[in-house]
Amino acid sequence: MTHRTAPSLARSPLDAAAGDAALPVWDLSDLYAGVDDPRLAADLDRAEADARAFEKRLSGRLAALAGDALAQAIGEYEALWERLGRVTSFAGLVFSGDAQDAANGRFYQTMQERVTTISSHLLFFTLEINRLEEPALEKKIGGSAALGHWRPWLRDLRVFRPHQLSDEMEKLLHEKEVAGASAWNRLFDETIANMKVKVGEEEVTVSAALNGLSDRDRAKRAASAKGVSAAFAERVRLFTLITNTLAKDKEIEDKWRHYPRPGSYRNRSNMVEDEVVDALVSAVTASYPRLSHRYYAMKAKWLGMEKLQHWDRNAPLPDEDDRLVPWSEAVERVLNSYAAFSPELSQIGRRFFDKPWIDAALRPGKASGAFAHPTVPSAHPYLLLNYHGKARDVMTLAHELGHGVHQILAGAQGYLLSSTPLTLAETASVFGEMLTFRAVLDAETDPRRRRAMLAGKVEDMLNTVVRQIAFYRFETLLHDERRKGEISSERIAELWMQVQVESLGPAFEFTPDYGVYWAYIPHFIHSPFYVYAYAFGDCLVNALYGVYRDGTVKDFQGKYLDMLRAGGTKRHTELLAPFGLNAAEPSFWMKGLDVISGFIDELEKTDG
Repeated sequence: MTHRTAPSLARSPLDAAAGDAALPVWDLSDLYAGVDDPRLAADLDRAEADARAFEKRLSGRLAALAGDALAQAIGEYEALWERLGRVTSFAGLVFSGDAQDAANGRFYQTMQERVTTISSHLLFFTLEINRLEEPALEKKIGGSAALGHWRPWLRDLRVFRPHQLSDEMEKLLHEKEVAGASAWNRLFDETIANMKVKVGEEEVTVSAALNGLSDRDRAKRAASAKGVSAAFAERVRLFTLITNTLAKDKEIEDKWRHYPRPGSYRNRSNMVEDEVVDALVSAVTASYPRLSHRYYAMKAKWLGMEKLQHWDRNAPLPDEDDRLVPWSEAVERVLNSYAAFSPELSQIGRRFFDKPWIDAALRPGKASGAFAHPTVPSAHPYLLLNYHGKARDVMTLAHELGHGVHQILAGAQGYLLSSTPLTLAETASVFGEMLTFRAVLDAETDPRRRRAMLAGKVEDMLNTVVRQIAFYRFETLLHDERRKGEISSERIAELWMQVQVESLGPAFEFTPDYGVYWAYIPHFIHSPFYVYAYAFGDCLVNALYGVYRDGTVKDFQGKYLDMLRAGGTKRHTELLAPFGLNAAEPSFWMKGLDVISGFIDELEKTDG
């Protein structure tokens, strides 16, 4: 899949069932016309020449620069990274579109290697800035309004100052990345993309098999679960090696950088204190009984089962509407929900559908799951989904569109200041989901269908909060234990089963073959300790949405859009202050969890 042509439309199994003519496929030509686009080679050559000149002119001289001159240098640095970011974004999206194509894998790796080589000439810049003493830097900022513009970027950069190594060590780690962690990431992605899962007599992709776990037919769910277990068990030694190697790689770097624990780097990147994350995790784990344990006991009763198996977790409920939702209906449902909250939000969102910025089609080799890629501010984000036409897919569309709108609004800050910490990056996406859910729920008058919709929302929230915190607990246990030596597949399975039993509760009876399911979670490979950001975002949005529904904040919509426009210029404390919220307070997390508990209370009243 080289994206050399104009946007196309791909047929999918949804077409006949849901009545859509086709599902959209993105056109990446706004980045480059294809892998052989002359502009791509020219951008790389120009970036390399400019990076070398930048290093030659400024290396070893930043301390002597006046504030205005340093501000100008940061602007040049941003422009260089914007050009490199365009290349890496394009290469990553091409690879995500079809990881089965070996040519795409080679192109992706080649671009990573070339960009790493070029960016090694830029590495000195942030290292030198961080060697400036605080009074000297403040003096430069105080005498330059231009440099003051970059204060948020400098603030976030200097969070890593205590963990910075020598220039030579930093350059070595930077250049070895393409043959280290990123190479193992690629091996994981290509392995998953090329896997076939046997479900009954049919061979399907991993994405299709996982989708089968929410089929209404329990026998089909069980067959899908058996197929996934068998496929990953067959390759468990490879996934165990990848996981052990990456965990050890992280341990080595963490040790050299003096991070106190495995999750500390992620927390620094998210601009959130270790203690705030601890408070979130403690609040969620303490709430397992009143949330997931209580809900799944009800679900077992609704399904007429004494015990649930792991393939029943996402089983449709008896009253759930299993009608396939055509793509066009999903689009309008989401955009109308956005418009009821803010016409501006909806107008920005509609651009993704008017333009070929979304890839929703189902095809072999395509990345599973869904994501929104911001690319670079001079272009626009792209969304990837695998649209099967289920109600959850509509919510996924609302979620990823929220990311996309956020990325467009924040893009006005420029390449260096637009990036939002992961803890806040989930805010717009989860808020978009909530807007869509509330609009659909409020329009429903049938009590049974309302209950099914409410239960579906509770399940989504449990998947976002309880499940992701369980994932975080699993990562913590795994990385802590890896520091004592390599971990066997059997021991990893034990850790996985431990957190699943804790989080999902006594309503489940887990079969041993579920012990391999840790192997398909890409976040463990690509972004260690990322997963708590989902729970952070969901609890934050629950609290934020409560303020919106209460009507206690004047011009809530305007303040909300300003929060998204801020990008990475403000921390979570500053962004939440206009809404009267503070994530540093222990009660904050309980506000978010109480929303989920309240939904379960409502379901209990209608149970029977």
